[in-house]
Amino acid sequence: MAYIPKHKNLILFDGVCNLCNNSVQFVIKRDKKNKFLFTALQGETATAVLKEFRIDNSKIDSIILYEPARGVSLKSTAALKIASKMGFPINLLAVFLIVPAFIRNWVYDYIAKNRYQWYGKQDNCMIPTPELKEKFLP
Repeated sequence: MAYIPKHKNLILFDGVCNLCNNSVQFVIKRDKKNKFLFTALQGETATAVLKEFRIDNSKIDSIILYEPARGVSLKSTAALKIASKMGFPINLLAVFLIVPAFIRNWVYDYIAKNRYQWYGKQDNCMIPTPELKEKFLP
């Protein structure tokens, strides 16, 4: 697996999903403290993370947050933990972590199931601009 510094968090996302790509762009624009790295679920870094944590890639349609000191978070928990590490007012979304995961994930799964239909899909994974290349792992 690629080296990920302990002070960074790795976001694994569906590289062909328009909603996911827009979400990554949203995080990048607000990542003022440079806390996040990114990799597409279709890439070799994501494959290594999924293998390490015994997560079946064929059953994942989720964003995943990998925190080197804490492990992985999936679905709504990952999204809310990412929000918690961003600036005000986005970090206030973390309050929804008090809602039981099965409720949060029911909503998350409904959106995930329909994301290609609602937001579209690309033929290839997003290619980062030269300025953003250092934030993306293969």
